[in-house]
Amino acid sequence: MQSELWLAQLILAFHLLIIAFNVFGLIAIPLGAWRGWQWVRIFWWRALHLATLFVVAAQALLGRACFLTIWQSRLQEAVGRQGDHLPLIQTWINHLFFWHLPMIFFTTIYVLVWIGVLLLWWKVPPVLPWRRP
Repeated sequence: MQSELWLAQLILAFHLLIIAFNVFGLIAIPLGAWRGWQWVRIFWWRALHLATLFVVAAQALLGRACFLTIWQSRLQEAVGRQGDHLPLIQTWINHLFFWHLPMIFFTTIYVLVWIGVLLLWWKVPPVLPWRRP
């Protein structure tokens, strides 16, 4: 029972890392291109950023909640925790990241963000590992 709660909190922490990674990339790539930072052109980093945002957009287009959110919720329900019974930090994070708006709002945002990252791939192309000088 305690292991389910621990695993749910671990999933939440991982989810927050993914969100931070995605937001960081959205800021760092154009800023890095402007500032001449070569690390924003690292192929594997850019591919991972594009892929994680694709997963977010695809889940939204399919009308599904994020699989990490679903796993976390199921684990919390397994130990009888939900709503106000969550730890304070987790409650705050849930209110910060999970807004009560129509799904079409999020779907539109996620798809537009993914299209923006595709455009960044073209405007700020990564250095392909097989084409290094």
